[in-house]
Order: sequence, then structure tokens, then C-alpha cells
Amino acid sequence: MRLLIKIRPLLVHRVRVEHTALSCYADWCKKLNIMVDAAVLAKLEDGFAKLAASDSKSLLKKYLTKEVFDNLKNKKTPTFGSTLLDVIQSGLANHDSGVGIYAPDAEAYTVFADLFDPIIEDYHGGFKKTDKHPAKDFGDVNSFGNLDPNNEFVISTRVRCGRSMEGYPFNPCLSEAQYKEMEEKVSSTLSGLEGELKGKFYPLTGMEKSVQQQLIDDHFLFKEGDRFLQAANACRYWPSGRGIYHNDNKTFLVWCNEEDHLRIISMQMGGDLGEVFRRLTNAVNEIEKRVPFSHDDRLGFLTFCPTNLGTTIRASVHIKLPKLAANLAKLEEVAGKYNLQVRGTRGEHTEAEGGIYDISNKRRMGLTEYQAVKEMYDGITELIKIEKSM
Repeated sequence: MRLLIKIRPLLVHRVRVEHTALSCYADWCKKLNIMVDAAVLAKLEDGFAKLAASDSKSLLKKYLTKEVFDNLKNKKTPTFGSTLLDVIQSGLANHDSGVGIYAPDAEAYTVFADLFDPIIEDYHGGFKKTDKHPAKDFGDVNSFGNLDPNNEFVISTRVRCGRSMEGYPFNPCLSEAQYKEMEEKVSSTLSGLEGELKGKFYPLTGMEKSVQQQLIDDHFLFKEGDRFLQAANACRYWPSGRGIYHNDNKTFLVWCNEEDHLRIISMQMGGDLGEVFRRLTNAVNEIEKRVPFSHDDRLGFLTFCPTNLGTTIRASVHIKLPKLAANLAKLEEVAGKYNLQVRGTRGEHTEAEGGIYDISNKRRMGLTEYQAVKEMYDGITELIKIEKSM
């Protein structure tokens, strides 16, 4: 009996030691799993130093303070292991970026919130980290009329939105097999559309030259990403898993795995925004019945680029405003008052060809889909009014 009493404390002690050792081992494994590679850290440190010394006007430089950088540089997203480098590498490589960051996976918006939140607030007109994006609401799709019934100014009208498929990361974390799997899902889903949305899906892989040329002539065919997307690792395995769908009337288009998983686009010549918006709303609702989209209660619909979060809606016109555009600074000043963004004819980072500008709503968060489109409608109406009065 005495012997048992003496042995029992020894056994308890041994169990405690082994339990402590196992806990330490588990902690070590956990730390090992979240440790950022030394080479990645070296790239981050070097890139941060160069950005800090540059004359970059990007939102990345504005909000990536030394304190924020040091707090985030060792973090990784739990599921895909994305690092701060994955988030900011495009902005580090391109000091002329306007924003400079992308989300490699949905978890990045939470893990790297100290950087994403102030950039989101700045870009989307005051959407704070305590704010919550409203529920989807397309409103009365028949309330918008024709912006330019006499066809004097508006060349064409387009409304698009981005969507991410639930259960998949964004471009930098996608495998080639996932790209192909997603393309197959999108193709089969779109083949079920009827009425004015009925059309055909064209995979980029193995596309016939004649089909390719026709899509280029129609301004439908998207090219491999620009240097900003390239630097963000958004163009891997190109053109695998990419494709384009358009309806028979060529007024409805879906891009598969360009920048976002899906870009759903409604467009036509002239200024009939009401008809364009109605078509987009019908399409989104039909596709959503078949494909679950990635959505966050606070941020709305999740996308690769933080500028496209929330409604993801971009309503735009190609428009000629020769008098206003004679002073580009003035045009941008007036557009800014209505939360509009002025771009070149072919979008961001392009020039205005023949005096034609691409003007769209800028805010996508903290307001409904209807309100986002109404900002563009009201702003363009005012710009045309000013142009006529000059």
C-alpha cells in the first residue's frame, strides 16, 4: 500500500510532464503552420521600403503605415495560407496604382482588416469598419428612363456586376483544376437561360480564329490581365478555365474567370439605362437561382478587388462631352461631386479615344444596387445639362 502511495505522485507527475510536452508540441506545430516564409518576409520588407520612399499616390501607400505593416507581415489566412505579400504585391510592383491591393481569398478581408478597412472606407465614400452593407435591393427597375433620347451625347450604356462562386478562393489561390471545374459549372448554368438571355458559351481554350476575331470585333473578348493583375497573380494557367457567354442579341454578356469568377454585363447602344438595368437584374436573379454566390453580412458580395465589394455594381456610359472635356480637370471635378469616376474609352488606365469617356458610379458599398445605379443616372443627367448650357 505504501508503495502504491509513493508511485501515484510519480505517475501523476509523468502525465503532467507529457501533457505539457504535447501542448508545447501542438503550439509549435501551430506556429510553424502560420509562420511566413523568410523569403516572403524579405520581399515584404524590401517592397515596403521602396514604396515608402516612392512618390506613389496609391491608397496602399497612404494606409500601409509602419505600424500596420509590422502588425500584418507575419499573418496568414487560415485556409489558404495567403500572406500580406499576396495582398499587396501588385501595389508594390506598380507604384502608379490607384489602390494597390487585392484579396487572394475571402478570409483576407478579415485577417488583413487593418489595411483593407481604411482603404475600403476611403474608396467607398466613408463605409466604416463598423458599418454594415445593406441587403440586396434592385428597386424599381422601371424607374430609370433614357439618359439621352436624342442620341446627342451617350454612345452606349452598360451595367455590370461581379460575383464570386461560393466555396472557391480568388485567382491567386485557384488551381488549374478548379478553374476548369468552375468554367464547366458556369457553362452548364448559362446554357439553361431562356428568352432574351438565351445564348452560347465560348471557352477561350481552343477558340477558333474566326470566333475569336468576331468577339474582338464586338468588343467582347477580354484579354489576359494587365500588369496590375499580372503582379497580383491573377492570370495563372491562362487561358485555362476562362470563357465568354453572350446572348443572341449581343446585349448580355458573362465573363468567366477574367478578374472575378463572374462578370455579369448588360449593355446596348444609346442611353436607355432602364432597359439595360432591367436586363441585368433579370440575369442576376436567374443565375443566382442556380449558383450560390460568396456573400458577407458586413461587406456584401465578395470580390477579388476591394473596389468592387458590396453591390459590385458598375453602371457606366460611353459619352462625348466635348466642351466639358476641353478641361479634363473640370470634368473630373464635376463628376466627383456626383460620386462618378471618369476613365478612358476602354476603361481604367486607358486614354479617351475620339473624345469618348467612360463615366460610371464610383461607390459600391453602403448603398443598394438601385441607389448605386441612381447615382450614375443623376450624375450623367447633370453632366449633359451642364454640357448643353456651355
